[in-house]
Amino acid sequence: MNDTKVRPAGVTPSAGAPPVVAEEGWTPVRPLRIEGGRGSFVSGDPEGDTLRVAYFRRRSDDRLVGRAWFGPGSQGPPGHAHGGSTAAVLDECMGAAAWLAGHAVVAAHIEVDFRTMLPLGTDAFFEAWVESVDGRKVDCRARLYTRGGDGAGLDLAASSGLFLTLPMERFRALLDEVARTMETTPEELRETMRRRGWRG
Repeated sequence: MNDTKVRPAGVTPSAGAPPVVAEEGWTPVRPLRIEGGRGSFVSGDPEGDTLRVAYFRRRSDDRLVGRAWFGPGSQGPPGHAHGGSTAAVLDECMGAAAWLAGHAVVAAHIEVDFRTMLPLGTDAFFEAWVESVDGRKVDCRARLYTRGGDGAGLDLAASSGLFLTLPMERFRALLDEVARTMETTPEELRETMRRRGWRG
């Protein structure tokens, strides 16, 4: 099959993983150990050939943003990324957005809308945010997209997720890592989370 016949307009795969440079107004979030650090299936191997994900906080709206590169190890349909790899990136960035907003959560239910197939080598952008909070329920959203040279882009996938907060004691070690990532103290982070309704 000729890959160019099914490649969506606006998606141009890179020959290799491109260097990721923070854009104006982006503050690096590294290491993002709130999602498992180097043990994370999604972001744990920044030099690998499956997925390379880089996280940032956008100062203008405090959203989690970043870049995701889909390498040959993420293949599903010939020449294209497996839908599960796209879903995994969106799942992790929604959870990370919740953690960075002060909610220690795990996913209870996620939905992903796939807008187009991703050729291997696609270098995509993403953003994720907390949509609403109701007690232990944290509703999150995320989108994966490209940018064209003319400023126009292409929506690749979008997701929504219901995440649930868990008792603080189960995540004490991770909270210390989150606090470091957020450049605050563990005590200040815990107090912020308690003010937001965490019963830990």
